[in-house]
Amino acid sequence: MTRLYCNAPLAINTQLELPASAARHTMVLRLRPGDDITLFNGEGGEYSAKIVDIHKHGTTVDIISFQPRENELPYRVTLVQSMPEASKMDLVIEKAIELGVARICPVESERSVVRLTEERAEKRAIRWKSIIIASSEQSGRNRFAELDDITPFKKWVESHESQPTLMLSPHAKDSLADWAFHNQPQDVTLIIGPEGGFSREEEGLAVRYGAITVSLGTRILRTETAGMAAVSALTAIWNRTDP
Repeated sequence: MTRLYCNAPLAINTQLELPASAARHTMVLRLRPGDDITLFNGEGGEYSAKIVDIHKHGTTVDIISFQPRENELPYRVTLVQSMPEASKMDLVIEKAIELGVARICPVESERSVVRLTEERAEKRAIRWKSIIIASSEQSGRNRFAELDDITPFKKWVESHESQPTLMLSPHAKDSLADWAFHNQPQDVTLIIGPEGGFSREEEGLAVRYGAITVSLGTRILRTETAGMAAVSALTAIWNRTDP
């Protein structure tokens, strides 16, 4: 069934004119009056609705029922991603949402290729939020992941929340899998370096602030691959509590 984000209050037994973006989707998908759709507004749960009318200026629906369905991981995964080049961050965010990441923290590290001006950072954030919405529609998530502002890595390290923090490093002696097997499912932060990796100074700073260095094996993964592999490994090992 078609799932659409609806940036509006939703309530059963009401009729609603869909916001422009959602209405446009109904037209692109060639939906018709009588078709069933699912609506969500990011506040949890989802609503079953039926299309009443599709006209030149919009789409009208009847909201029929509410399902308190959630599709979140039972632990919060925070992804701290060093800014990669070009459109790679778009891919990272899209796949992170599909895999259940609850918070994304873009950071600028010493070897980050991309350095955005304030104006470009604002435009990029708008794009990333639209990717979060689209990926949530596709993956069945009814709550949106948090997206932090781009922050210098040192500043992030010095102010991050106190919870298990795993930093992927080619210098690590222990694997992410070993750590996950020996720890119960819990909120966790994953730190991913840029194309050239973190500097020794950055890695040392993170460790001083409590980060645990772990590896994904002997192969060196691309920055846009590493985070997704790490999240996948965690959820695979902890899947006994994954809905």
